[in-house]
Amino acid sequence: MKLINIGFGNIVSSDRIIAIVSPESAPIKRLVQDARDSGNAVDATCGRKTRAVLIMDSGHIILSAVQPETVAGRLDKDIEELN
Repeated sequence: MKLINIGFGNIVSSDRIIAIVSPESAPIKRLVQDARDSGNAVDATCGRKTRAVLIMDSGHIILSAVQPETVAGRLDKDIEELN
């Protein structure tokens, strides 16, 4: 299992990430609100602005305060290290 840092000491399993998206669009905002209402949202922003939304294979939504490009770059780096 490979772990990836999503900012401020928060780490998730990179194998479980389905998508990394920006929180700006209306469909993603609805997805995040539905996850909050159902208790499937994990806020890992430490009080900062949400800049990336990670969609997990378990149905959980993780909110991160780092840019989606940064998270994706860290994920790519981990994949390159495996090869």
